[in-house]
Amino acid sequence: MKISRDWLSDFIDLTQPAEELAEVLTQTGLEIEGVEEVEQIPGSLEGLVVGEVVSCDQHPNADKLKLTQVDVGEEEPLPIVCGAPNVATGQKVIVALVNTTIHPTSGDPFKIKKSKIRGEVSMGMICAEDEIGLGSSHDGIMVLDTEKPNGTPVREIFQPGVDTVFEIGLTPNRGDAASHLGTARDLKAFYKQPLKAMSQPTFEIQEVDPISVVVENSEACPRYSGVTIRDIKVGPSPDWLQFRLRAIGLSPINNIVDITNYVLHGLGQPLHAFDADQVTGGKVVVKTLAEGSAFVTLDEKERKLNANDLMICNAEEGMCIAGVFGGIKSGMTEASTSVFLESAYFSQDWVRATAMRHGLSTDASFRYERGTDPEMTMKALKYATQLILDIAGGYVASDFVDIYPQRVEPKKIHMPYRNFEWLIGKKLPEDEINDILQRLDIQVAPAGDHMVATVPAYRSEVTRPADLVEEVLRIHGINNIDIDESFSTEYLAEFEENEPYNIQEELSLFLVGQGYQEIVTNSLTNPAYYEKYPLGGEPVEILNKSSLELGILKTDPLYTAIEVLRHNINRKMPNLKLYEFCKTYEQVEGSYKETEWLTLYLSGQTEESWMAPSRPFTFHELAGVAGGLFYMQNISVNTTVLEAGKTFQYGLQYTSGHEPLGEIGLLQPDLTALAGVDQEVYHLRISWSKFLELTTKKLEFEDLSKFPEVRRDLSLVLDKSISFKEIEELAFKSEKKLLTRVNVFSIYEGENIGGDKKAYAISFFLQDREKTLTDKLIDKVMGHLIKQFESQIGAIIRK
Repeated sequence: MKISRDWLSDFIDLTQPAEELAEVLTQTGLEIEGVEEVEQIPGSLEGLVVGEVVSCDQHPNADKLKLTQVDVGEEEPLPIVCGAPNVATGQKVIVALVNTTIHPTSGDPFKIKKSKIRGEVSMGMICAEDEIGLGSSHDGIMVLDTEKPNGTPVREIFQPGVDTVFEIGLTPNRGDAASHLGTARDLKAFYKQPLKAMSQPTFEIQEVDPISVVVENSEACPRYSGVTIRDIKVGPSPDWLQFRLRAIGLSPINNIVDITNYVLHGLGQPLHAFDADQVTGGKVVVKTLAEGSAFVTLDEKERKLNANDLMICNAEEGMCIAGVFGGIKSGMTEASTSVFLESAYFSQDWVRATAMRHGLSTDASFRYERGTDPEMTMKALKYATQLILDIAGGYVASDFVDIYPQRVEPKKIHMPYRNFEWLIGKKLPEDEINDILQRLDIQVAPAGDHMVATVPAYRSEVTRPADLVEEVLRIHGINNIDIDESFSTEYLAEFEENEPYNIQEELSLFLVGQGYQEIVTNSLTNPAYYEKYPLGGEPVEILNKSSLELGILKTDPLYTAIEVLRHNINRKMPNLKLYEFCKTYEQVEGSYKETEWLTLYLSGQTEESWMAPSRPFTFHELAGVAGGLFYMQNISVNTTVLEAGKTFQYGLQYTSGHEPLGEIGLLQPDLTALAGVDQEVYHLRISWSKFLELTTKKLEFEDLSKFPEVRRDLSLVLDKSISFKEIEELAFKSEKKLLTRVNVFSIYEGENIGGDKKAYAISFFLQDREKTLTDKLIDKVMGHLIKQFESQIGAIIRK
């Protein structure tokens, strides 16, 4: 949200520098994300001066060019070549001097240089209005009607405005601050300054074909105000209004629409302008339509209405989705001569649900969803009416309609004063607490050691005693709360021996040491991912979506992780080692299931060095890290080969006992392509809850053996279906005492041993902790192993 300093000054006197205002607003809960200077005219006419054409002759080498001498207040006139048809001697003109940068109405800025045009020197430029951002006309140069002396800066004549604009990261609970008035209220409370009083205009009413209003659903629309204005002239807004809107990033449209936007951003009250001549039957009806009714909105899309979509209708059909979006037939056009102006208070819940159902987000719905002020509808309506009469002309053609059957009462909150000290951590005088709340328009009635706070309706988020504490704290200043040198607690908490957070930190340090970086992704993800490539169980849909792209809770860690991969790859960071502790969610038999994961991602290549060239990461590098994770927590795992599936092209499954623990492998390219990732990604996922169950710190230590280890190598020719894991398990089963390690150091496949065979070169390590091994015993052990390999798995021992 953007807030203009000049606009703020309409509500409160400000003398503080922008830096101080930014700091104060951030402290009061309106975090400033940026401060910028906005010029009414780009460049603010810098370097442009008043000149007088003292001579104007035909260019000797061009029929359409003139040679002029222009007095710009210097000792000698400047020679300037000009192509404008209306340039003439005696004119006062705008001159861009050499080295001046000018900013055209359209196109990029450019610098004026000394030049030769068709052989004649030109020391500047006589400007048309579109060449310096003063308008769109290019029919000829601007001729000034001024008595200012030659050489006077043009900015002294036009006085282009410069405004300071604050970018506020508005939190969802501060709907009251979604306007310049709302922001000014916080400054009023902080600086103890009054707001400027709003004028209360009165109108002469000439009742001509007034539009009547019927509210059929007062739950969704507790208050509806409106007025008819006729004989208006739709056209461009005045410069001051256009600048106000442009300063906060809005594009002017026409005077009527611009006024509604001006009031919206000024007072926080959305308005809607209907072409009164298009209100069939002279009646506005606030109601719902039948389920599935078709309605075409301003963006020319046909939408099917829900039975709970509140509509603004005429006597025959819908004209507007209340508080959200107008219809194609309801808007003002250049030909409109009358307007029905709506100012309403709609239910937050109804507007939020409708906006989410249709995937619509507008300036109006943004404010209605967060809560507007039911007491503002008539004030804003009369303010806008006066602006329309002043800018677009016309007359008020009806009484002001104000349907408000049941007033929205202010909330009352009972609270002991001691709760402020309990929650803030500092005792504040009761008088200071009362004063701060009253400066925030919260009326306080002390009642002994309690208070009764009456909260204005526009502060819809202040509902609990804790909210009152927050209000006091943000004005008193959280920086004014002293922090004790030491803290204590009233009890000592008991922790599990294998406390999950300690284990998580230990594993994180290990992974960082391996070159991995932690990522933290959103629990919400794009439903389109699941629709195109469903993983996990049935998704949990978010009822109150912040956007359609964040419509479900993720059913698989990959949906959000591949977006992180894409983000980095697109920014020339393709070599990635990432890990994440995360959760997934799914619906199970009418209930919900939450699962915790530890996930790793490996993609790209190793860094090149003088010792080795760059090469792609491999499956075994990730598998080695997985082994380290299990080893650190003394978890014994088994592996089985994963068949190619929706997630992996190939890989392994980790199990402990008969329980699955995790999976590792190369991701399917169709899966990574969901987010536009086109390089190979290796992925490890471990069930975090099962991992914690298996974690044990009961480590056993033994002395290092005094006797040497012996290595013997065998080359085994086997069927391709036999895995190294089977060989390893058979070896340890056959020799339980002396065999300490088994390692494969070469694998061969080729025509020399047959197409269905492969050869493993394997080293076996033997050790006796009590004595030195003899050749006789070693040969005996190896002979027994060879027999087992031959008989159990059909191995052929290569000599």
